[in-house]
Amino acid sequence: MKKPPSKRSFFTKVFLSPSEHRLRAGWRLLIQTLLLLTLAVCIGIILAIPSAILNYNIDQEMLFYEVVLLFAITLSVFLARRFLDKRTFASMGLVLKWQALYDLLAGFVIAALMMGVIYGLLWSLGWIHFEGYAWVSNGAVYATGNAILWLVIFILTGWNEELLNRGYYLQNLADGLNPSGTASRHGLIWGVILSSVIFGVLHFGNPFATWVSTGNIVLAGLFLAYAYVRTRQLWLSIGLHIGWNFFEGVVFGFPVSGIDTLHLIKHTVTGPELWTGGYFGPEAGLILIPVLAFGIVLIYLYTRPEIRE
Repeated sequence: MKKPPSKRSFFTKVFLSPSEHRLRAGWRLLIQTLLLLTLAVCIGIILAIPSAILNYNIDQEMLFYEVVLLFAITLSVFLARRFLDKRTFASMGLVLKWQALYDLLAGFVIAALMMGVIYGLLWSLGWIHFEGYAWVSNGAVYATGNAILWLVIFILTGWNEELLNRGYYLQNLADGLNPSGTASRHGLIWGVILSSVIFGVLHFGNPFATWVSTGNIVLAGLFLAYAYVRTRQLWLSIGLHIGWNFFEGVVFGFPVSGIDTLHLIKHTVTGPELWTGGYFGPEAGLILIPVLAFGIVLIYLYTRPEIRE
């Protein structure tokens, strides 16, 4: 005789996943966030000692900030993935194969093409006035050294933000927002949308941020999520993120989400802020929207099975 299904208690309904013996996604996200904040404060205090002694400049402060986040985000996600999600770290889309290197490089190149299109469009409209090159005014050694420093900073930024947003947030939201408790298209769509909104909100505190910049960064989050959805790995998204920041700031001389960096190409942007993004950079301008569409086409072409195999 078949036994009737056992009823779940109030405790298990509130705290435990209906499909397996682990916490619900919302509780996992909450605990990971609290762990991240705790680690960031503790690691920040420890690393602040040499920072105070050495009196860092803005470039070094950015490196310090990203190193703190590197340890806090990576460790909190690793522990949460292992003990709360009961999954491996690599299962988030961090499988180490040769394809990972190809995806990183492809993302870097796609981002370079996208930023080149932005620069070309603004220049053709007469909204950019070229002023010179950093290696001419500051010297080749200075320009090369600082370009490498900012590349390291943006490598850390790409890893940190993609591991958190397209990695832990998106995938846990996708799992938790699916009614059946298992992976599905429904959960994935909502995970992509909500993680992209979080991504935009996290940039609202940046210098010169506006509602337009926040909305555009939400769109950029959708763009980066598309790279994850197409590959089910994080490497392409990480490459896109690194390349976008590096070519936007260091190579083509725009602000990077309101942050000033070394500019190898020096220029002044004079076009309407609604289109150019002003002091925040192209993410705050309407110029971003068609370029994101262009980038989506490039991602689609690169991720076709006959290309990646």
